[in-house]
Amino acid sequence: MNTAPTASVSVVIPCRNEAENLAFLLDEVDQALAGRDYEIIVVDDGSTDRTADVIAARAGSAGGRLRLVRHDRSAGQSAAVRSGVWHAAKDIVVTMDGDGQNDPAYLPKLADALLAAGPGCGIAAGQRLKRTDTRLKQLSSRFANNLREAILRDGTRDSGCGLKAVPTALFRQLPYFDGWHRYLPALVLREGYTATHIDVTDRQRRFGKSNYGILDRGLRGALDLFGVWWLRRRRKTVPRVTEVR
Repeated sequence: MNTAPTASVSVVIPCRNEAENLAFLLDEVDQALAGRDYEIIVVDDGSTDRTADVIAARAGSAGGRLRLVRHDRSAGQSAAVRSGVWHAAKDIVVTMDGDGQNDPAYLPKLADALLAAGPGCGIAAGQRLKRTDTRLKQLSSRFANNLREAILRDGTRDSGCGLKAVPTALFRQLPYFDGWHRYLPALVLREGYTATHIDVTDRQRRFGKSNYGILDRGLRGALDLFGVWWLRRRRKTVPRVTEVR
């Protein structure tokens, strides 16, 4: 797995109806990764606004660094992340939300943290401080994170943060299900890798409202949690594999 200090980065941004936020967010991503080998993949999850138009208008002057992947209908955030991962052409995938609440300044920090942790580390995960969501969202997230940690013991305080860095090859071998992006640390641990974390600061959403609701995270999340628990229980031994010639 290529995680050399010069590893390149694919930034995957799943979004639905975020045209106004993408207009400034993409500039911030370019600024944060200036001087690095990177690409930006925006996955338009069935948007009905001008999201695709915003990307098309910028793509011509982006030197091939900006790519648009479109879903013909909304399939959810997990599906959008997965589509971006499978289209990624770089060594490391760094994910972030398209609503502007994730600060792109953390993108290089996540990639560097992953590399610094060594080849045995499979994920650098952001953990939010000073949440700016509504009180209801904060309480539901806190409950979900506490329950997840009690059952999965993945050592992650906030698995719902959109900022995560994972080697592309490893990302593609993780078992997929609707909701997987909230369990990436546990799924990486299942493959025999470790996880590292960095604290990140949440920002206020400038435009629009959330397109992925509390019910998506809460009610269905309970079933996902026990599904991930089952997956980890069913893989107790992860052997070191070497080819013998």
